[in-house]
Amino acid sequence: MTKTIFIVEDDNALNNGIALALKTTGYSFRQFYSLGEVKDPDSADLIILDVNLPDGNGFDFLEKLRRTSDTPVIILTANDLETDEVTGLELGADDYITKPFSLMVLRARIDKIFKRSSKSGTSCYDDGTYYFDFEKMEFTVNGDPVELSKTEQKLLWCLVRNKNQTLTREKLIDAVWTGNEEYVDENALSVTVNRLRKKLDASETIKTVYGIGYLWRVN
Repeated sequence: MTKTIFIVEDDNALNNGIALALKTTGYSFRQFYSLGEVKDPDSADLIILDVNLPDGNGFDFLEKLRRTSDTPVIILTANDLETDEVTGLELGADDYITKPFSLMVLRARIDKIFKRSSKSGTSCYDDGTYYFDFEKMEFTVNGDPVELSKTEQKLLWCLVRNKNQTLTREKLIDAVWTGNEEYVDENALSVTVNRLRKKLDASETIKTVYGIGYLWRVN
């Protein structure tokens, strides 16, 4: 499935340049110009994070993110001090790039991280009943193959990577319909959830948390 990359960079020209490079490579992306705009970092497959932002420090954001998430992060900085690079890597950054840099190099670094993640099996889910390989887009229930639409795959990915965690309707809509400029009615989420439950026979696994959202329940 298409990877979604968050660009957190306050330099408008650089932010747009990175976005264009990602678009031509086929990645989905969202653009942010401050830390305060990033409401749901867990919905990203990778975050490109500037260190010096108008409302905070990228290192502080990374440290907080690592308490709850293993989402890959590439640090961007205009500072070429070795101590800063060490700090970023020690806090859990997956890569560190000093400005100015080539967009071709950035794309190569991104591809390398995704290939590494794929080899480590992070794109797969297997609990004995359900087997999902999101890279190969193969989904089975008790060994029987199931066909899922791209939207259903995105929703399922959000749920299983946050198993036993309640995800709000707003968070799921934002993650699943990323890049859709049109307004998405909450009914679209309900319909997609119901289709997913039916296809996966997962009425006891995809649970409704009334008034809040949904969760993928694992005993």
